[in-house]
This record gives sequence, structure tokens and C-alpha cells, in this order.
Amino acid sequence: MSRILRSSIKQLGEIKKGLQLQRSHNQLHTTRNIACISALPETHQMLQKTCRDFSNTELVPNAGKFDREKLYPDEQIKKMGELGVMAIAIPEEYGGPGLDYMAYAIAMEEICRGSASAGLIMAVNNLYLGAILAFGNEQQKKEFILPYTTGENIACFALSEPANGSDAGAASTTAVKKGDHFILNGTKCWITNGYQAKIGLVFATTDKSLKHKGITAFIVPMDTEGISLGKKEDKLGMRGSTTCQVIFEDCLVPKQNVLGQPGYGFKIAMKSLDGGRIGVAGQALGIAQASLELAVDYSQKRMAFGKPISKLQAIQQKIADMAIKIESARLLAWRAAWLKDNHHPFTKEASMAKLAASEAATWCSHQCIQILGGMGYVSDMPAERYYRDARVTEIYEGTSEIQRLVISSAILKEYVV
Repeated sequence: MSRILRSSIKQLGEIKKGLQLQRSHNQLHTTRNIACISALPETHQMLQKTCRDFSNTELVPNAGKFDREKLYPDEQIKKMGELGVMAIAIPEEYGGPGLDYMAYAIAMEEICRGSASAGLIMAVNNLYLGAILAFGNEQQKKEFILPYTTGENIACFALSEPANGSDAGAASTTAVKKGDHFILNGTKCWITNGYQAKIGLVFATTDKSLKHKGITAFIVPMDTEGISLGKKEDKLGMRGSTTCQVIFEDCLVPKQNVLGQPGYGFKIAMKSLDGGRIGVAGQALGIAQASLELAVDYSQKRMAFGKPISKLQAIQQKIADMAIKIESARLLAWRAAWLKDNHHPFTKEASMAKLAASEAATWCSHQCIQILGGMGYVSDMPAERYYRDARVTEIYEGTSEIQRLVISSAILKEYVV
């Protein structure tokens, strides 16, 4: 186990002192996960328990407030940095705990079980760091990874644009070379962490004639002259994280901030999103698991016709179907993570995991509201927040429709007639 994780576990013990769990259904998660995760290495089991305990004490009691008041969870993000999860797959030499993508999937689920907004902030930071680690030179790794591993400084990933949607190769933001710099002009949209980010990975077209092969990735400090931010988007869910447009007007970026080399941007984006989809799968699983736990807890306490509604077959069938969808998606996520960690192709499997987990989250949060009935529809209970948060997991980092295209394309290539 890494030095950072050992330290994090010790710090967690101090954080827990004096704090009380606010929802009894959190305890349901303990038995389920011990059984589910016991075949994994000890480090992963310890990480899972550490993140679960942190989520119960720091995120569950505050997630509703983050959502209602659209509050960025600054204090909790810094504590997540202390735990190591803001840079979970980054080697220790660059400030991370040196774990793997299996650990990432596990940690993401546990964090998002408490607050999907906090998990989203964590996911985007890891997405940025993963790209720099995979494609950066040694100087870039030292300069642009270490300061963004602790939660004190946050990164963003600027790929989407107002008109390109799922067509990541149609970037209209341009980068024109001038001497030792590139001049960036254009607008990026739906940028998570935009208002908090100190650094961003920005994708811009350097040669339109080459289409997707003319896209280049730039590491851009967000305080660079020529960068401005649009209004904070008023979102259906994930309201504890900020989303906004990032506008570039004659923004000067030194050529040494090109990631990889000119024309590699599309490849960097696609490779990064493959790994990022494992994170989104973990995020969706956290929402789905929280929905199941709440539904089970409520069904055992809500009385109807002289007995708990958990005794009704209709409720039992819903709970059974929720559990099956969650466990199936979890195994897909873990398989994709295992393939990536063992250097096997995993694009199809990451899409499968993301698709299955995101649709499970939407379905399970829906069923949670049905089981709670009227109580599921009011903000006194978190069921409606789970429902709202789940919806975007089917959209970002590739819609469900895009995932099906990725999966079918890979399968048709495997079965060549």
C-alpha cells in the first residue's frame, strides 16, 4: 500500500471523530461490499473501506446542501486530495498514490454514493492528469501533474463545443502558430470545473484541412490572458459542480505546452475518454447503489396493510432487478479496469461498462422513487437528487447512442465474415 494511502487512512480516523452518520441505510453498504470485494487485493479492499467511511462522514451529510445551494464542495475536495483519490492512478513520483484503474473505479463508486457532484469533480481532475501522464514529456509531467494531485488546485478538460456535440473531431476552436506560441480563438462549452480550474487541457484545430488529424491538445493555465468564462450553467443535476463556457480570444500559449505533438489531439482525446468512461461507470454505480440502499431501508420501515412494504412481492421484484443491474454493471466496470491495468485493449469494454452503469443508474433511481412513492418526489429525501444526477451519466463522455456505436463497431470487426 502506498505511503499516501496509509497516511490517508490515519487522517480519516481523525476526520471521523465526533461525526455521526445521518442516514441509517448507509450501514447496508458495509455487508454488501465486504462480500463483493473480498476477492480483490488487500490494497483495494482498504481503499474501498476508506472511501466508504469518508463518504459516509463527509459527503452523505452535506450532499443535499451542495445540491440545493449549488455549492462547490471545496473543503471535501481538499480532503479527497489528502486521501489520494484526486490523482489515484498517478505514480508517487508525481504526487499520486500510484494505484490503478481498478482502484479508480472502486473509489469513484464510493465517493459518488455520497455525492455525485464531488465524484464528477474528481473524475475530471483524473481525466486531465491521465492525459498528461500518458502523453506528456518529462518536463510537462513535473510541471503540470504535481500541483493538481492534492485537491488544492483543480483541472478541467476542454473538448466539447457548442456545435460539435458528439463529433469530437469537429473542433472549431483554432490554434494558429506564431513564432514560439500558438494563438487560440474559440469557445468551449459544458466545461466541468471551469470556475475552479487553475489549468485546462484544451483541444483546438491547427489544420482544418486534416479534419480530426489536424486537432492539437494544449496545456493552458486558466489565468492566461485572453481566457474568459461564461455564466455558470443552471443544471438538472450535479449541481455541486460548476459547468460553464470557456472563451478564448487571442489567447497566447507557448509551443512547449503542446501535449504530444501537433495533430495528436484527437488521439489523446479518444484515449483519455476510454479511461474516463471507466470513471463514469463507477460514478453511475455509486448513484445506483445509493438508490438501492435508500429503497431497501425505506421499504423495511414503511408500513402498509399492516406490514412493511418490503414484504410485498411488487417491491421485492423491484429490489431484485435493481441489484441485478448494479452487480452486472459493476462486473463490466471492473473487467474494463482490469483490461486497462493489464495493458489489453479495452475500448469496447469501457463503453459497455459506461453504457450499462449509466442506464442502471437512471433505472434504479427511477425505481427508488417508485418505492418511496410521494416521499421519493420531495427533496427531504435524496431519491429525487439521485434521479437528477443519474441522467447526465448517459450523456457526457459519449452518449448511450455513441457507446452502442462503439460497441457494435468493435463486435463487427471481431466477427469478420
